[in-house]
Amino acid sequence: MKMPAEIIREEIAKNRVIPFARFMELALYCPETGYYETNKDNVGRAGDFITSVSTGELFGELLAFQFAEWLQALSIADCRLPIVEAGAHDGKLAADILTWLKKNRAELFSKIEYWILEPSLTRQAWQQETLKKFTPHVRWFTDFENLKLETNSPKLTGIVFGNELLDAFPVHRYGWDAKNKNWFEWGVALADEKFIWTKMQSSEFRVQSSELEAVLPDNYTVETSPAAEAWWRAAAGILGRGKWLAIDYGHTAAEVFSPGRERGTLRAYQRHHRCDDLLANPGEQDLTAHVNFSAIQKAGEAAGLTTESFFTQPQFLTRILGAAMKDKTFGDWNAKRTRQFQTLTHPEHLGRAFRVLVQSK
Repeated sequence: MKMPAEIIREEIAKNRVIPFARFMELALYCPETGYYETNKDNVGRAGDFITSVSTGELFGELLAFQFAEWLQALSIADCRLPIVEAGAHDGKLAADILTWLKKNRAELFSKIEYWILEPSLTRQAWQQETLKKFTPHVRWFTDFENLKLETNSPKLTGIVFGNELLDAFPVHRYGWDAKNKNWFEWGVALADEKFIWTKMQSSEFRVQSSELEAVLPDNYTVETSPAAEAWWRAAAGILGRGKWLAIDYGHTAAEVFSPGRERGTLRAYQRHHRCDDLLANPGEQDLTAHVNFSAIQKAGEAAGLTTESFFTQPQFLTRILGAAMKDKTFGDWNAKRTRQFQTLTHPEHLGRAFRVLVQSK
């Protein structure tokens, strides 16, 4: 069983240099040994980072309430009501959503099929353990093609969503050469067995603004994720009627260039600490970059989706809560829920950078 660092070294030995996107792909998703293959408990206070799910069950309950409203509005004639989650990690969010629906929307719950897109058998096993009491309602698929084949559903009517999914897609990093007035790609090479940054020629990235380039500092860095955009377009193609939802931290195209982002948004985290060396210990630390929601929105619209809303997470969750508090089935509001909601929405916690894109067909 080869570790990510070993495989990366072999690829660099063959090619001299590899794009950072390939480095990130191997570090995070190398079969059996990548970061997301071996770190089941990397989320939460004892892990490497906190997510909306790890704050408690309220996040899933609010999503469940909204999903129920959306599904009922679709007025689907047949009995199958699919909710498709891509990137379910250990299944905790799915469990929170299904628990609330079973308790508060029993009739609707009886018709729901919860489909999880998960290419990793390791992560499927984690999810199956978490969701074993919901076994009749949950199915697993490796990708959209597998889903279409197994369900005989070239198009589905329902909800497709991903929570903190797109930020983990591999990114290409591009830098600005102020002296030569051109963009280059940051690649990864080896020096004395240590991974180092190196510049690669690139014709892939362009900025349609000479005025902007004129003021950019040398080595100003931005990230792009063609893989995330391609995945979103493919996902949009399976939705016949319903909602497409992405929740993640990110920004718009207009926010890509900022004095505070001279080195881009790529970050490495381990034990809640930001690690300065992004190339250190591949497979042992999380690598993540802000989602360019403008690019994702454009990809969805090109595939036939209509953008319904683009909110901050506080705006999105507050709107749901406003409707939920008028519904007696949502339950009593208590101190525990208050603490969770504050963590989800306060700008010093998860409310500052998280955005929510809702598209539909």
